[in-house]
Amino acid sequence: MSTIWLFFVFFLRKLSGLGASASWLCSRLPGRFRSVAITVCLVVTWEVSIGGDMFRRVLGKTLGFLGYTVQYGCIAHCAFEYIGEFVACSGPSMEPTITSHDVVFSERLSRHLCRIEKGDIVIAKSPFDPHMNICKRVIGLEGDKICTSGPSDVFKTHQYVPKGHVWLEGDNLRNSTDSRSYGPVPYALIRGRVCLKLWPPHNFGALNQSPTGRIVKRSD
Repeated sequence: MSTIWLFFVFFLRKLSGLGASASWLCSRLPGRFRSVAITVCLVVTWEVSIGGDMFRRVLGKTLGFLGYTVQYGCIAHCAFEYIGEFVACSGPSMEPTITSHDVVFSERLSRHLCRIEKGDIVIAKSPFDPHMNICKRVIGLEGDKICTSGPSDVFKTHQYVPKGHVWLEGDNLRNSTDSRSYGPVPYALIRGRVCLKLWPPHNFGALNQSPTGRIVKRSD
């Protein structure tokens, strides 16, 4: 008997979403089953209604959260791409101007407006590893004549910076892998210009001038 009753309730639950069909079935049942069937239909209809409202609320909140996430993600992407970013530096190539664990701010506007100048410190993609960034100083721009020989060399050698390229070197010439090793760097690899040192606090402010004296003064 209990099995038949469970099957009956299950059958009514399936019909509860059909509206008129469930009402017609209840009207055809014997009197002692009719009241029970109507009660079951009302309860099931209420359950489905509440469940649907809850589902809609959860779905609405979820979609709203996703919408805000996408919105703020786009804002953050545009800020990092066109305004600037914070960069934690590592390595000895820019000492003493920038040392390991220093935090600097790299702005992007100069790069997009083609306002990178000689003497600027830039963050660029490594010519050898696109997943690694390098921090170097711009020594020469396109058309500049760069001395590629060492200070003690008797015969001096020079190289011209081709169009669309820059010549990058570290301030620590003795411990820097830069354009002296891999040649001029395409301008498109520059990500931003370092304009401010943020950390450590006692060194907060603008960056020092090049200590090497190798910046090309004018184009030959």
